Formats: sequence, C-alpha cells, structure tokens
Amino acid sequence: MPSDGTALGDGLPAQTGATAQVAVPMREQSAAAAGERSRLAGGLRAATRLAYSAAGLLLFIFALELLKRGAGGLKPLLSTVSANGVLNLLGFGWTGAYAVMSGSPVAAIALSLFAGGTISDVEAFAMINGSRLGASFIVLFVGFVLYVVRRRTADGLYIGVVALLTAFTLWLPVLPFGVLVLRSGWFDGVQLSTPGSISSIIDWTYGPAVDFIAEHLHRLLVFSLGVGILLSAFTVFDRALPNLESVSGGRVERISSLLHHPFVMFALGLVITAITLSVSISLTLLIPLSLKGYVRRDRIIPYVMGANISTWVDTMFAALLLDSPRAFTIVFTEMVLGASVSLVVLLFLYGPYSRIILRVAHGITHQRRQMALFLGAIFVVPLILFFV
Repeated sequence: MPSDGTALGDGLPAQTGATAQVAVPMREQSAAAAGERSRLAGGLRAATRLAYSAAGLLLFIFALELLKRGAGGLKPLLSTVSANGVLNLLGFGWTGAYAVMSGSPVAAIALSLFAGGTISDVEAFAMINGSRLGASFIVLFVGFVLYVVRRRTADGLYIGVVALLTAFTLWLPVLPFGVLVLRSGWFDGVQLSTPGSISSIIDWTYGPAVDFIAEHLHRLLVFSLGVGILLSAFTVFDRALPNLESVSGGRVERISSLLHHPFVMFALGLVITAITLSVSISLTLLIPLSLKGYVRRDRIIPYVMGANISTWVDTMFAALLLDSPRAFTIVFTEMVLGASVSLVVLLFLYGPYSRIILRVAHGITHQRRQMALFLGAIFVVPLILFFV
C-alpha cells in the first residue's frame, strides 16, 4: 500500500503538471485566435463605415449639385442684370447665394462681371462679400428639411441660425475695410495671372449626370430630386457614424476633448472645406455630426470661422481662370481681411462673442415668432439692399 500510494501520489502531480503545460499553449492560442477575430471584426466594421462614409459623401455632393442646378434658375438672370453701387451689389450677391444655395457660383459670377468690365473692383468685392453672407443658408435649409420630414429636434435649425449669425457678424465688418484697402491700393502688388485651366473634380464626376437630369426634368423636379437624395445621403451617413453612447467612456472623453477645443474646430473647418472645396458641404456636415453627439452645439462657431476662410480656394481658382490679375487681388483682399477679423475674434473675443451668438440663436429657435421674424429679416434685408 505505501508503495502504491506513493506511486499514485507521484503520478498525480506529474499528470497535473503535464496537463497544465498543454493548457497554457491552448489558452494562448485561444487568446490569439480571439484577438485575430477581434481585429478582423474591427477591420470589417471600419471598412463598412468607410464604405458608408464614401457612399454618403458621394450622394451628399450629388444632392447639393442637383439642388444648386434646380434652384439655379436665377443664375442666368444674375449674370445679365445690370447693378450699380456697393450696397446694391452686396444685396445682389446675398440674394444670389440664397437662390443657388452656395456662395462660390455667385462669387465666380461677380469675378466674371468684373473681368468683363460690367462692375468695378469694389462692387465685385461687395458682391463676393454678399455671397459669403448667404452661403450658410444651405445649413438652415437642410436643418429645416430634417426638422419637417424626420420630425427631429430643432438642432438642425439651431446650427443653421448659428452659422448665419456667425457669417453676418464676421463678414459684414469686412466690407468697409475691403473697400478702403482696394481704393488705397494696399494689396495692388498681390496679383497672379497664371494661365491654364484648373478642372474641378466635382464637375468632372457629376457634371454629365447633372446635365442629363437638368435637360430632361423641370428645375423644380431637379430640386425635389436633390432633396430626396439629400435625405438618403443623411441616412447612409448616419450608418457610418456610431452612436457615442455605445463607445467606451474613455474614448468619448478623448473625442469630446479634442473636437470641442476652439482651435481644433477652427482647423477642422479649414481642412474639411479645403478638401471638399465647398463650404456648403463642410458646414452642412455639422448637422449629422451634432445630432450624433460628436460636436457640441456651443463649439461649432470656430468651425464655421475656419470653413468660411478656406472656401476662398475655389474662388481663387476662378480668378486664375479668368486671367485677371486684379480679380485675384480682390479675392486675396477678401480672404486676408476675413481671416484677420475671424482670428481677432477667436484669439481675443471668443468667450463673449460665442455667448452672444449662442444666446441669440437660442432665443430665435425656441420661439416661433422669433424664428419667423429672423427668416423674414434675412430675406428682406438683402432685397432692400438690392433695390436701394
């Protein structure tokens, strides 16, 4: 018995040790396999979100192009109407940006009118400045469509009002300074007349399809089709953005701390608008990002500031295409003065400025009467300027 017991006792530990030696590699293999599956799943999710982002962005740009073409019945009229005076051309550009839901086409028309000798340099500057005031209207329009069709909250309307108020308060002061600079000749040495053509990727990609649709449908149907595709784009884009509530708390805090810093948001507005070459696209993206919780409503002002500066890239291209050195000077003056005013506000006055803008926007969007007065004012004021 002792020998058997000893043998039995000696055997059990030996067997247990061998089993443990086998179990350790198995656990390591299982952990490695689980890690590999997790990485594959993460890669698949990332690829899926990237595909949704790409599809949503493609649809989004297509929708905006259709909206601009459908609402562009005034574009031929804008290019042929004779207008005189700084205030008149300011209202001209302002209402024109409303009509085509974009500032860039109106800015290009202003440069074309100047290059053709129809208007002066200060009048072209005023018209371009007016296009900047009306360019943010697309954000309010998209917010209104989402509010009515999707029965969402008024966040989209709020973002649109903030974008418009920011444009009004920052770019209206640029007008008198710009007139003074152009008449004084401070930037006359900044001229560029590079020959050659600069093709637009968006026009090359969407031009044939948009032209075909516009040739076979009435512009109101084109506009309606744009609205439908816009809503589809938001649905697709929603799938690309995960709800922040499902993300771990640490990651939410890191994302929030990054995107809510004024200078980061300012830089983000600069970069996205420079990449898309459209302030309409970059500003309207604020709506789904805000509804998803990525961007707080009280941190969109610096984004709007940055977007309204880098949007001048395509207008500079238009000036180069016209081969008019003075046209380039006009755009350069607009860009430098606008950036200067925005940076002064961002660096020294951001706190009180943002509080005032957000307080006014809150009052406008939380009372129907105030919202109606605001909508009336943003349409009546430029029309008065146009016909003054």
